Amino acid sequence: MSSKPVRRVDRVVIRFAGDSGDGMQLTGDRFTSETAALGNDLSTLPNFPAEIRAPQGTLPGVSSFQLHFADHDVLTPGDAPDVLVAMNPAALKANLADLPRGAMIIVNTDEFTKRNVAKVGYDVSPLEDDTLASWHVHAVGLTSITVSALADFDLSRKDKERAKNMFALGLLLWLYTRPTDGTEHFLKRKFADQPEILEANLAALRAGFNYGETTEDFAVTYEVAPAPMAPGTYRNITGNTALVYGLVSASHRTGLPIVLGSYPITPASDILHLLSSLKRHGVTTLQAEDEIAGVGAALGAAFGGAIGVTTTSGPGLALKSETIGLGVALELPLVVIDVQRGGPSTGLPTKTEQSDLLQAMFGRNGESPVAVVAPRAPGDCFDTAMEAVRIATTHRTPVLLLSDGYLANGSEPWRIPEVADLPDLQVDFATETNGVNDAGEPVFHPFLRDPETLARPWAVPGTAGLEHRIGGLEKADVTGNISYDPDNHDTMVRLRAEKIARIADRIPPLEVDDPDGDAEVLVLGWGSTYGPIAAATRLVRNTGAKVARAHLRHLNPMPANTGEVLRSYRRVIVPEMNLGQLALLLRAKFLVDVRGYNTVRGLPFKSVELADAIRETIAEPHDPTHPDTEVSR
Repeated sequence: MSSKPVRRVDRVVIRFAGDSGDGMQLTGDRFTSETAALGNDLSTLPNFPAEIRAPQGTLPGVSSFQLHFADHDVLTPGDAPDVLVAMNPAALKANLADLPRGAMIIVNTDEFTKRNVAKVGYDVSPLEDDTLASWHVHAVGLTSITVSALADFDLSRKDKERAKNMFALGLLLWLYTRPTDGTEHFLKRKFADQPEILEANLAALRAGFNYGETTEDFAVTYEVAPAPMAPGTYRNITGNTALVYGLVSASHRTGLPIVLGSYPITPASDILHLLSSLKRHGVTTLQAEDEIAGVGAALGAAFGGAIGVTTTSGPGLALKSETIGLGVALELPLVVIDVQRGGPSTGLPTKTEQSDLLQAMFGRNGESPVAVVAPRAPGDCFDTAMEAVRIATTHRTPVLLLSDGYLANGSEPWRIPEVADLPDLQVDFATETNGVNDAGEPVFHPFLRDPETLARPWAVPGTAGLEHRIGGLEKADVTGNISYDPDNHDTMVRLRAEKIARIADRIPPLEVDDPDGDAEVLVLGWGSTYGPIAAATRLVRNTGAKVARAHLRHLNPMPANTGEVLRSYRRVIVPEMNLGQLALLLRAKFLVDVRGYNTVRGLPFKSVELADAIRETIAEPHDPTHPDTEVSR
């Protein structure tokens, strides 16, 4: 317990920022874990450079980790930090514009040398003029104090300096009354075979904690009460981890093994890394030589009766397109996970974007429809992965799951579900012949479809009597023989499209959050825009204005009532981290004049800016001559 006064606050946004070698991601992750253990709701936004090792102390090399935690439900990582921990001049300059006036800055004075200051374009150190006059600045020699605290350790000065992130972490844990126990256990596991390094990090952590208690620079500590949550067992989870657990749970519920064919690519690589450690759960992983080989292995596994999965980002999805088209022709279950990032080409590998939707919908030759789903939050990646497997195995189709960098690396508390509550995904393979040939002999017809879903039978190779031919050439309806008949091709194209359309019969309707049922403006989103949209509509409603919101998980096909929902509002706003891809689809499919709200900055929406756009739309005068003002309920 601190001897200093404790001030209670309902929410805090902290950003740790430093050089890419300063351990900011680890520092933020440990603070997040301690915060989750106390029962706060939270959301995180890691942000790191694309370069493996950018020049030290430069703006391109700044890495940051933002955490928003509160005593109520948290929807976003926060629009702006209340606290910035800046480990060097580059970190300060790169993040200062995001900091509201009056916020707290904890700055490592030891790094503000003349050379480091000049490297980022400052003529004079901002600690020596009035640059920071509008903020509450705590100037702390994080590096020198850490080195001093480790004076008795037989380590080089460089090794001692590396522990400054633990000193900073200890100080912030003290400032916000977080325990150090979890981090101490983490360090003991991480450095179990390096006792000197372990003790140095523990000493630095405790020195930072004690510094806060003994220095006169910090007069108070802060406390954030736990958030009310439904009973259950929770853990902190990132989107990529949730996707892995969702896939493994789907494997358990289908009774089928997972086979992942993948090639490492940011920000999807963590899925490959984690799945490769779960062999005991029936998981086989193949790190292929390239993207094409990865998806080929996954599709081959699907032919063999497994859940074939491949993971990638936008550039890799482009390379996989021909094989995904083959999956459409073969009508085999295949799960393709695209963790979207900024583009085009290599683009912004470590930043987030939603610009692969049209590629997912149409990025293959010929009429090649696939199912498309998108999670809305890190924890929702678990349920969406299971849904992708359900659709793929039930309807015998490739399914594209569109996550993004924000969801992949961001984290939130997630209630671990009970196994009994997971959906039953049992798969029935074909085991008997289903037709006769011209001679009246029993044969297997690979394209004799289920009358409800239009799915073809899934026959495991080697099943006696079920020998059949598959391939990329067009097949005859029912028999599966190669066919160049124009009418048959027209039939097969329409059957494959109708099969995807019928998925809508087995997905829930689009739900609308419209408390009073009389809002005239609807905000519709997909993917990771869920949090910012929910936060923005909350802000708008707090001012007395009325706005409805809805969110799409299923993008192809969309829920059956989507058109009805859209036509029920005078205005429809679609926020996207692209230039309007979903808006384009909605306008074309439902002839509704939706309005896009778009940004492609590599970062999530700010809820305040989105709330302003919603208010402006609500305030627009009613124009009865314009077709998009007609409201039917």
